[in-house]
Order: sequence, then C-alpha cells, then structure tokens
Amino acid sequence: MTLVQLDYIIAVDTYRSFVAAAEKCFVTQPTLSMQIQKLEDSLGVKIFDRTRQPVVPTEIGKKIIAQARTIIIESKKITELLQLEKGELSGDLKIGVIPTVAPYLLPAVISNFMKKYPKLRLQIWEHTTEQITHGLKQGTLDCGILSTPIYETAVQETPLFYETFVAYVSKRSPVFDKKLIQTDDISNEKLWLLNEGHCMRGQVLNICNFSHNQSKEGSFEYNTGSVETLKRMVDLNGGLTILPELSIANYDEDQLSHVRYFRNPEPVREISLVTPQNYVKKQAIDALQSEILSMVPDKFKSKRKKEVMGFALRSL
Repeated sequence: MTLVQLDYIIAVDTYRSFVAAAEKCFVTQPTLSMQIQKLEDSLGVKIFDRTRQPVVPTEIGKKIIAQARTIIIESKKITELLQLEKGELSGDLKIGVIPTVAPYLLPAVISNFMKKYPKLRLQIWEHTTEQITHGLKQGTLDCGILSTPIYETAVQETPLFYETFVAYVSKRSPVFDKKLIQTDDISNEKLWLLNEGHCMRGQVLNICNFSHNQSKEGSFEYNTGSVETLKRMVDLNGGLTILPELSIANYDEDQLSHVRYFRNPEPVREISLVTPQNYVKKQAIDALQSEILSMVPDKFKSKRKKEVMGFALRSL
C-alpha cells in the first residue's frame, strides 16, 4: 500500500471516473487502473464496482476511501511543518466563495495577500453554498467563504464578520420616500431576487416574508446569479432588491440615494471561513483569515450585529 495508490482511489471516488481521475492525477488511465488493481489485490477486496457508470465504491470501499482521506491529510501535514520551520507559504490554496461575497471582498484581499505570500498560488471558484460544501467534503477545496450557519457536521465554521442587508429602491417606488424601512414596506413591491441555489435568495425571502411561489400581476421571472444585475433591473424596471452592505461600498452619491437601511433589528448575515473538520494548509488559511479581517470595516465585526442575527438569517 502506497500514498500514491491512496491518492488514486480518492480521485476515482471524487470524480467517479477512472479517466477523469487519471487526468486530475496527471497519469495515464492504464497506470491509475493498474495501481488501484494492485491495491485491491493486496487487500483482498474490491474497492470499486466497475460494472456501474458512473463508477461507485463498494461498501467496504467506502470505508477504505474514508480512511485513505484521513491518511493523506495527515501525511500532508509534514509539508506544513517544513513550511512553518522555514517561515514561508507555498503551494496551492483552493478557495470557494459564494458570488454575493466574492466581487466585494476578494479583489483587495487577493492583491495584498499575494504581495505578502508570492510563493502561494491561489485558485478561486465562485460557487453556491452547496457546491462549496461538497468540494470541502471531497477535498477539491481547502476552504470556503460562505454565509453561515450551514448545519454540516463534516465542516467547521469560523465567523469573520456580520454584514447588514440593505434595500436598493427605484425612485418610482413609494418606499423611496422613506428614510428607514421595515419588512412590511416591501410586501407590496416588485422584488428582484437571485435565482434558486443561492443562499441569499432564501435569506431575502425570509426577511421579506415572501413565498418563492408568490407572484405579482404582470410580473415575469428573471433568473440571475448577479447582485449587480438585480440593481440594474431596479433602475430600469422599478421595484426594489435586497443587497449585502459590502456591495454598496463604492457607490457614488446618486447610487447611494437609492439605498435604504432597515429599522432595528436590521437583517444581518454571518460570513464565515469554512474548512473540513480535519484539514491541512492551516498556516495559509490562517493568513487568509487575517488578511480578510484587516480589510473588513470595523463596524462589520460588531458583536451587536451577531446578537440580532436571529431576526434574519439562516442559510437555506
């Protein structure tokens, strides 16, 4: 049994294909298959059911792969010890970020982070919460930046900051004349939402007490994963949308005239750094956490915001 063989069975389990696993491991498919066959022969069991497509692990295979993941994670910690001894960060750091956070947080963070740690290579994907959680479980991502809690025992959450939601309102809306708003003000308005699969959609529906089946006369459905598109739809078609506060940080005076804050208790979401329970690259992830915290305004770190989270917010 070798670490390479364990890497190969983990790859096949992750991608459910010998061909895809070989590509990800940078070997030929016959080489990967031969090494897995050798491992199966030495153990005296079949790890994968090759009669099914996509390929799936056998019952004993599931247990072996779970243990293999633990062994590989522990083996990688040796590299971390060496990096810590040398006082440098290098290698890859794979990060998943939800789209309602990524464009407003990461550009400044990445710029500073890469200047400090030039030997570290960041790989970043904008994904939904479900996709990021799956990637953390499968080992294809090292960490995620998500709205929490996500109620997954396989991962751990480290809160970073608490972000208020605000309304972006058309000048044609009656809500535009209010300085502060409450959820009842929204109930009769045209509300522009992100499409299904984005946790912020569920949070907004909670805030506004809307049903996802609710529709207005003359309305139509527009599916988007972009907060900026929602804002543009309000500008052109009226109504309102709900935005995370970081997204308005660089608004000009005219854009800010459309923004309305909620009366207390304000709706707030928790943004956390999420990792597998047993994870590697701790030094790099800790450095990323420090960089994020240095870029976030102090008011987003207020414990008062954490105390009112219950008004809004669960990731759905």
